Amino acid sequence: RYSLFHNRLKNIEENEGGLDKFSESYKIFGVNQLLDGGIYCKEWAPGAEAVFLAGDFNGWNPFSHPYKKMEYGKWELFIPPGEDGCSPVPHGSKLKVVIRAQNGELLYRISPWARYVVRDEDKVNYDWVHWNPPQSYIHKHPSPKRLKSLRIYESHVGIASPEGKVASYKNFTYNVLPRIKDLGYNCVQLMAIMEHAYYASFGYQVTSFFAASSRYGTPDDLKEMIDVAHSMGITVLLDVVHSHASKNSEDGLNKFDGSDSCFFHSGHKGTHQLWDSRLFDYANWEVLRFLLSNLRMWIEDYRFDGFRFDGVTSMLYHHHGIGTGFSGDYNEYFGLHVDEDALCYLMLANHMIKFLHPECITIAEDVSGMPALCRPVAEGGGGFDYRLAMAIPDKWIQIIKELKDEDWNMGNIVHTLTNRRYEEKYIAYAESHDQALVGDKTLAFRLMDAEMYTNMSVLSPLTPVIDRGIQLHKMIRLITHALGGESYLNFMGNEFGHPEWLDFPRKGNNESYHYARRQFNLTEDHLLRYRFLNAFDRDMNKLEERFGWLASPQAYVSEKHESNKVIAFERAGLIFIFNFHPYQSYVDYRVVNFKYKILLDSDAAEYGGHQRLDHSTEYFSEEYSHNYRPNSLLV
Repeated sequence: RYSLFHNRLKNIEENEGGLDKFSESYKIFGVNQLLDGGIYCKEWAPGAEAVFLAGDFNGWNPFSHPYKKMEYGKWELFIPPGEDGCSPVPHGSKLKVVIRAQNGELLYRISPWARYVVRDEDKVNYDWVHWNPPQSYIHKHPSPKRLKSLRIYESHVGIASPEGKVASYKNFTYNVLPRIKDLGYNCVQLMAIMEHAYYASFGYQVTSFFAASSRYGTPDDLKEMIDVAHSMGITVLLDVVHSHASKNSEDGLNKFDGSDSCFFHSGHKGTHQLWDSRLFDYANWEVLRFLLSNLRMWIEDYRFDGFRFDGVTSMLYHHHGIGTGFSGDYNEYFGLHVDEDALCYLMLANHMIKFLHPECITIAEDVSGMPALCRPVAEGGGGFDYRLAMAIPDKWIQIIKELKDEDWNMGNIVHTLTNRRYEEKYIAYAESHDQALVGDKTLAFRLMDAEMYTNMSVLSPLTPVIDRGIQLHKMIRLITHALGGESYLNFMGNEFGHPEWLDFPRKGNNESYHYARRQFNLTEDHLLRYRFLNAFDRDMNKLEERFGWLASPQAYVSEKHESNKVIAFERAGLIFIFNFHPYQSYVDYRVVNFKYKILLDSDAAEYGGHQRLDHSTEYFSEEYSHNYRPNSLLV
């Protein structure tokens, strides 16, 4: 694998002048404003017979501005400035690349490199709009220094409001970022930023890779949002989708030059069976140029601090993980079923990012457990900084769905939370954003279900279902945070047990926005119990910020007692003790430690607990051997 990577890198250096120049192609391809007022256009359309530029600037004449054919399927066009020295293509004017296909058909396409696309309310497809404002947004604040402990708040701009509408970048900037900061998260991971025609795709059917979604506002609005986040010390990551692309051809990459291939594999190999989307040809030189340049543009133009790569499992294997289980056997990770070209692209991407922007962070969403994915490229690894611990949310759902409380297996919980590859960093999370979607349930909704509609008020009795749900919600999140990895992630709203589900407007729900929103207002109502969960999540993050357990070595688990349902472990100089027994409390329970004072208690009144412990008490250990430790104390 390293040999393949090294050869590709060497070829790029010999033929393109290095990875730096190769990945800077986003400044050349598409339609670009020149300093003298002229316009330079460049496209890659190997299957085209001829290429033209049409738009508002030439009265939509499809033949007045032909591109010149270059080597290797490239086409270029220079349009001189007007007599007044102004650009011949004004800011805000609409454009199309006109392709004459091999069969003679004229195809009106959006440039794959388009920076801004919009859809009028009365139209189905997006239009390409030339974005060249007289004064672009100027960033005022530097990016935060690379974080040792990542506490990630996964967010979707469009649903980040209690109102039933598509929320804006401005709303997120001034209403949501302060909330994230207050909750103690130091990183925001943004979903659905790359333009996608179908809103309900959650941003995972990308149509324009270089365009920030216009449904939330302008590119400058997004730049301001990131800049304000940086002023708060918040790192900003982009959920980047390079694993596949939308099948749209009118406003997407599909059949751009009239052929079945171009950016993708042709035929069956180029289509994802489950996602009904197109699959990139990662061995293609121009595809590498396109994807690497895409990453660099998001970093350098928008100031993103890194990426969460979506669908890495689909990229790594020719079977795309479909109908395949992974047991950890090395034969599953090495062989002809592995897509070495895709893996090589990921290595190139991580190498480029670390070489040009070493402060940037990359995360892999891989369910397979590919070895060395988060080891340096120089070791033959994938080069990622973190990987998602995807088994953890699945385990919590399985436990809650299938087991009675008294049947919970402490050893199995600990194994799931600590089972990670040596010296590869994992991001722990208690529940995924997919669980919030219609047809599934969040942890809070699984724990409390219908009673969330009637018994979340402090004026109503604390029923056993609500009591159990609130306590387990806090405990599950804390043990995941403290034991599950080297970073922690939460999907927006789940921190306070957001009720119901997430459902984007579509025909099946009469295009309703009722469930495509986040009801942050629930935490501000002091008569509702959601504020207890919100407060616990905040104080949990603030405690990690103080002691840094995510950046500490993996925890030492001193106890996983099956009959007592107790788990105890040490990390970052703290001792964590969890009593998962459904009805049994303990007096004088022996655990290992030296000196003990309560720092965070899920049973505290401010978190909706029963306040059964005295926080003013200090406990001292004695020389009494317990669980292979020389000292212990009673709690």
